[in-house]
Amino acid sequence: MNKLVSSSNTIRPMLGLAMPVLAEESLTMLVGYTDWWLAGHFLQGAEYKAAMGLMSYVLWLLPSLFAAVAIGATALIARFVGAGDREAARRVTHQAMMLGSVLTILVIAAVMLGGRSLVQVMQLEGRSAELAVRYIWILTPVIPAIMLEQIGVACLRGAGDTVSGFIAKSIVNVVNVVVSTLLVVGPGSIPTLGWEGLAIGTACGHGLGGLLVLVLLVRGRAGLQLSFAWMRPDNDLIRRLWRIGLPGGIDVLAVLGCHFVYLAIINALGVEAAAAHGLGVQIEALAYLTCYAFHVAASTMTGQLLGAGDSHRAARSAFEACVFGTAMLTVAAFVFYFAGGWFAGFFTGDINDPTAVAAGKLLKIVAFSTPPLAIVMVLTGALRGAGDTRWPLAASLVGLIVVRLPLACLFAWESLQVPILDLTITGLGLGVAGAWWAMVIDVVLRSILLIVRFSQGSWKAMSV
Repeated sequence: MNKLVSSSNTIRPMLGLAMPVLAEESLTMLVGYTDWWLAGHFLQGAEYKAAMGLMSYVLWLLPSLFAAVAIGATALIARFVGAGDREAARRVTHQAMMLGSVLTILVIAAVMLGGRSLVQVMQLEGRSAELAVRYIWILTPVIPAIMLEQIGVACLRGAGDTVSGFIAKSIVNVVNVVVSTLLVVGPGSIPTLGWEGLAIGTACGHGLGGLLVLVLLVRGRAGLQLSFAWMRPDNDLIRRLWRIGLPGGIDVLAVLGCHFVYLAIINALGVEAAAAHGLGVQIEALAYLTCYAFHVAASTMTGQLLGAGDSHRAARSAFEACVFGTAMLTVAAFVFYFAGGWFAGFFTGDINDPTAVAAGKLLKIVAFSTPPLAIVMVLTGALRGAGDTRWPLAASLVGLIVVRLPLACLFAWESLQVPILDLTITGLGLGVAGAWWAMVIDVVLRSILLIVRFSQGSWKAMSV
C-alpha cells in the first residue's frame, strides 16, 4: 500500500518528501557558495566574479534542457503510482530515459557549436568571456551525467522516493566542493589550477552523480528498475510524456531564456554591475533552493493523490506546502534585508569590497519578493504534478516577457532604443538596482496569477 495515499495526514508525508530535498538543495547551495568563496579569496579581480555570474546561469541551463522529459515523467509516474500501477510507472521510466538520451546528443552538439556564441551574446568581453568559455568546455563531457541526474531523480520523485536523489546529490556536492577546493588552493603536491579547478570540480561531481543514479535505477528503487529488455519505444507513452512535459519544459526554458536576456541587460552596464548581480543571485539562491523542496513535495503529492482519486487532499497538501514554503522564505527575506551585506562581504573577503557593497543593496531589494516567490514555486509544482503545465507557462511568459524585461531596461538604463518604431525612450538610469526592482514586480504578479488559477480548482480534472 502506498503510504502517501493511505495516510489520513498530509503534513507528515509532505515533510517526509520535502526534507530530503531540502537537505539536498542545501548541499547544492553550499557548492555555489564554496565556488564564490574560492573565487573571492583566491581568484582576484572583477573578471572572475563576472564570469562566475554567467556560469551560475549555465549550471542552471544545462539541467533545464531536460526539464520537459523530467516534468512529464514525474507527473505520469506519480499518477500511476497513486493508482497502484507500478508496471506502467516502470514503462514511463524507460521511455523517459530513451528520450533523455536523444536530447543529450542534441544538447552536446548545441553546446559545442554555440558555447562561445552564447558568451558573446551575454555581453561578456575580454578576460571574463575567455574564462566563461573555458569553463563550458570542461563541463561539456559530463552532460550525459547531468541528464541521468535530472531525469532519473525526477522518475524517483514521482514514485515518492526523494531520499535516493538526496543521496546521489549529496555525493555530487561533496565531491564538487572537495575537488574544487583542492585544485584552486593547491595544498602540498596538488597542482594549483585556479579557475579551471572550479570547473573540474563541478565536472567530477556531476560525473559521479549521474553514474550513481544509473546504478540505483538498474538495481531498482521505489518499484522502478531499468532493464535493457524494456528499452523499446512506446509511442503512446511518449506522446503522453510530451503532452504533459512539453509545456512545462517550455516554461522552464522560457524562464531561463528570459533570465539570460535579463542577465545581458545587466552585463551591458559593465563588469562591476555583472559581478554584483552574480554575487547577489548566488546568495539569493538560499531562498530559491530552500523552497524547491516544497515545490517537489507539492508536485509528487498532488499527482499521487489525484491518481488515487482524492482531489480534496491533493488541494490540501498543496496549500500546506505553500504555507511551509512561504514561512521559510519570509525568514530568508529578513536575513537578506538585515544581513545581506555581511553575507556578500564573506564571499569577497572584505565587507567594504565594491562588489560586496553593491550586492548587499540588491539583497535588500530582493527581500520584498521572496515570500511571493514561495507561492510561485510551490503552486507551479502542484499544478505540474496535476498535469496542468500550460497555466504556469502562461504566467511565466506574462511576468517575464511583458513585465520584467521591459521594466528592467526602463529602470536600469539611461535610455533605450525601440528599433521598429525608431524611438528613444528615456530610462530611470537606476543601474542594476533598477533591474532587480523589475524582478520584484514580476514575481509578485506571477504569484497573483497562480493563486487565481489554483483557487479555480479546474486543475483537479486534468487528464494525463
